Amino acid sequence: MRTGKNINFSFMGMQPFVSGVNSTYPMTSAAINGSFMIIVKQSPWLRVIQTHQYVLVSLLESDFRVLSSSVLNGGLIHARHVLNLKVPADPGELEAPAITLQNYADSLECTGEVVGMMTAASMDSFRLYEETVQGVEVVVLVTCGLNNARCVGDHAEYRSMLTEPGLAGTINIIMLTSVAMSDAAKVEAVQMITEAKSAALFEAGIVSPVSQRMATGTGTDAVAVVSRVSGQTVAYCGKHVLFGEVLGRLVFDAVTDSIAWYRQGST
Repeated sequence: MRTGKNINFSFMGMQPFVSGVNSTYPMTSAAINGSFMIIVKQSPWLRVIQTHQYVLVSLLESDFRVLSSSVLNGGLIHARHVLNLKVPADPGELEAPAITLQNYADSLECTGEVVGMMTAASMDSFRLYEETVQGVEVVVLVTCGLNNARCVGDHAEYRSMLTEPGLAGTINIIMLTSVAMSDAAKVEAVQMITEAKSAALFEAGIVSPVSQRMATGTGTDAVAVVSRVSGQTVAYCGKHVLFGEVLGRLVFDAVTDSIAWYRQGST
C-alpha cells in the first residue's frame, strides 16, 4: 500500500508542495541578498532550493548526466545544477535566453555545468513529488502555467521553421533518480513524462484555445531527466516495468496538483 506525506509550507507568501514516500523533508529558510529562499529537499546527493524567482537543483556529486530540452545546455551533458528560472511572459528586447540563464546561474555562484530552462509560470505552482522503491529514489519537480495550452498538431502562431516562441505559460518538469539510466531509458523516460503530463491535462479538462481539442501540453514545455553515470542502471523505463510505473504516477500526480493550484490562482 502506498503511503505518503503531503506538506504545504507557507513562508513569506511562498507555498512549496512536497509529497513522497518513506522520506522526510527538512525544509529550512534563509535570506540571500534580501531574497528569501526555501531548501525544499536536502539529501546526500541532492539539494532543491525554491524562491519566488527560481527553483535550483544542485547535484552534490559530480557523476550525473542530464538529457533535456532546456534552453541552456540542452541535449545530453554532464551537469551539476538544473535551474528553472521565472521570467516575464513578454520580456521585450532582452539578451538571448541562454545568456540570461547563464548569467543568472553565475550570480548564484553555481559551479560546474548548469542546465537551464525558463518559465513565465509562478513559482507558487512548484510541486515536488518523490518515492523510494527498493532503494531507488525517483524525484519529480513541476512548475505549471497554462496560458498557452495547446494540442499537438495545432496551428502554430510562428510560421518560420527557425522562430523561437515566447514564454506565455510553460509546464517544466525535472525528473531525478539516485541510480544510473541507459541513454535509451532516458529517452523512454521523456516519453513517459510527456504521456503522464498529457494524461493529467486530459483528466483536468484543459482545452486548447486554438483547436478546442484537449490540450496535450503548452507551446513552450521543457523536460529534464537526471541520473547517475554509473552503478546500478535502469535499462528500461516503459509501462511494463516498475521504474516506469513509479515515474508516470509521480509526474501525473505532480502535474495534477500544479494544475489545481493554477486554476485556483487564476480565479
